Amino acid sequence: MEIKIGSKNMDLPVRARAYIEKKLVKLKRRLDDIKEIKVEVSEEKTKAQKDRYIIRIVLDCYSTLLHTEERGETIQSAMDKALPVTERQFERWKGKLEDRGKNALPTGIAMAPPADTEPANLTERKPIVKVKRFAIKPMHIEEAVDQMELLRHDFFLFTNSEDNKVNLLYRRKDGNYGLITAEPE
Repeated sequence: MEIKIGSKNMDLPVRARAYIEKKLVKLKRRLDDIKEIKVEVSEEKTKAQKDRYIIRIVLDCYSTLLHTEERGETIQSAMDKALPVTERQFERWKGKLEDRGKNALPTGIAMAPPADTEPANLTERKPIVKVKRFAIKPMHIEEAVDQMELLRHDFFLFTNSEDNKVNLLYRRKDGNYGLITAEPE
């Protein structure tokens, strides 16, 4: 397992880095099935001192990413808040893997509504401000729902392992899920 520690908007003190590494080694011993742990420490200039430091932990569990973000008055306090949350997420994810039936669809999966046929006004189009690249891994729909929920996203792009087609899973306004599948022209 690889551990990556970085910082944003600040220089990470040596003592804080050592503290984080010490805590992650303990975490690593208790949690198996982890490919990589990424920790990002950042500092915000806020009036409230108690929310000054932010710790983001991302566990790469081969096909699933678990994300935790906590704030604290010090780097150590933020890390102490983030670790139990990360452990709970990991245990919840492991439990879902054990309980999941291979052929059952999650409740609330619905097909996507037909797309609007009207073209958008090109003069009002906003620019693309961020491009994100990631590997699309084959997975079942249930795994994609779990991954989307763990990342707290409103949509998730994946390759369906049943038919090897690119699918887009999204959260509808009514709280249910929608699924868009790619079809050849």
